[in-house]
Order: sequence, then structure tokens, then C-alpha cells
Amino acid sequence: MASDYLYHSNFWRENPEESNPFAANACYCSGYDVYGQILRKASWFEYLMLMLKGERPLKTEAILLETLAIALANPGPRDASVRAAMNAGIAGTNHSSALMAALAVGAGQYGGAQEISICMRLWEECNQDFDLWVTRLFSPEEDERADIWLPMEHAPGFDPNGESTPKPVLQTLDYLVSLAPSNGALAWLKQKRPAFEEKVGYPLAMSGVAAAALVDLGLDKDQGSLLYLLLRLPGAAVHSLEQKHLGWKKFPFYGPAIELTDDSGPGPASDLEKDLI
Repeated sequence: MASDYLYHSNFWRENPEESNPFAANACYCSGYDVYGQILRKASWFEYLMLMLKGERPLKTEAILLETLAIALANPGPRDASVRAAMNAGIAGTNHSSALMAALAVGAGQYGGAQEISICMRLWEECNQDFDLWVTRLFSPEEDERADIWLPMEHAPGFDPNGESTPKPVLQTLDYLVSLAPSNGALAWLKQKRPAFEEKVGYPLAMSGVAAAALVDLGLDKDQGSLLYLLLRLPGAAVHSLEQKHLGWKKFPFYGPAIELTDDSGPGPASDLEKDLI
């Protein structure tokens, strides 16, 4: 029976082609005809928000998301996920490997998607209660159950290696605040940033700004962390392509960790080697 093989989705519906059940004749996203309406009238970010939230976004929400996407599009080679993709590129592997390397490294707790998830959970828990935030930033674990993640070693959303807030972080925060609700997470974060940094001991990171923006967009922690992974892939992809074309001679290696030994010929066998022989 065909009904035994139905997939279930709350936001997506397809009508099959009469001549080919493996192809769709029409696709609907939350009631909107994708190729008859959305393709002609919506922007990429409006469509993305429609898929995520199941309702047509406000223009201001689409603009906020698009601006956040620009800020996150290329974390740059200082970011571990981008360097992972660069390593894949220089090795000459296929493009999917470069993207998977970036996703794997970018999923972590230091500037990665798991840090975004933790930050967004703290927003749900603490809202705009500064004292509660300060308490939870130093103990962000949800409970005592065993998890695949080790305990956080720094306050999520802040950079433990920094001494002052990087200019791009400040520029991004300032502009996103101008696009977000006046009483939202971004506006409150901007107001409290100096106090947070004094309590934490190190500066706000881009992950902290991104998490607040995703909260203002009305996304939950799962939607936000997955979207964060997606939005950071373009830079990783392009850096990987660039390294592939530049070649390994222009790729930096960590010299101090490389020790060369004299391998001019076999020396006297050790007692262990004699036993093995």
C-alpha cells in the first residue's frame, strides 16, 4: 500500500508527477507554492525564515537575518573551522570533505554551534536578568547527566583568549542593534556588554552576538545552532578552494613541532630490535 510509505512533515507538501512518482509536480512550504509564488516574490532569507519558523517573516526579520549572514559568512583563517577546510583543500581532497571538516570543527564549544546552543538556552533561562546571567555563565551545564560534550572551559559567548572586544564584533553588534527590536536581546546585550566583560574577565565574542541575534529572530536553540553552522560555510568553502589552487608550498606548517632525525642509514640495532628480528 502506498500509504505505508508516506513521509510526514508539518511545513512541506508535494504533489507527485503523474508520469513519475519520484518527481514533484508542485511543492508547498507552509502553504506557499514554492515554484509558483516564493520563487518569484521572496528573497532567499525570507524563504529560509519561512522554512525554519513555518510562517512568513516580517521584512525586518529577513533583513536582520541577511545582515547576520554577512557577518558570519567568512570567519577567516584565524577560525579553526576555516583552517580545517583549508587543510582539506591543500590536501586536494573533494569539496564535500572540506565542508564536512569545517562542519565537524565548527560544531564545537569554542566559537562553534554548540556554544551557540548553550548561549541560546541561557537566553531562555535568564532572559534579561543580569545577576542570573553572571551566575550561569560560570556554570552553564544543564544538569549532571553524562553527555558527549565536556564541561565548558569558558563563559559561552565570550572569548577567553582576548583582552579587548575585537572591532568587527563591536561593528556587528552596533549595526544589528539598529535592525533589531529596541527591547530585544541584542539591545540589552549592547547595554550590558561592559558590565558583562568586567564580570567575566574577557571580551564578548562573535558567537555571543550571533546567539542574541538568533534569539531576536525568534528561533530556538536547535534552529539557531544549525543555522549558525550553515551561515559560516561560504568562507570555509572559498578558503578551501583558494588553498587548493595556491599549493602546499604556500601553506604554513607549524615548524617548531617538526623534528628531523638523521636517517642516512641503518644504525646499530637496539636490544628491542634484535628481539624482534
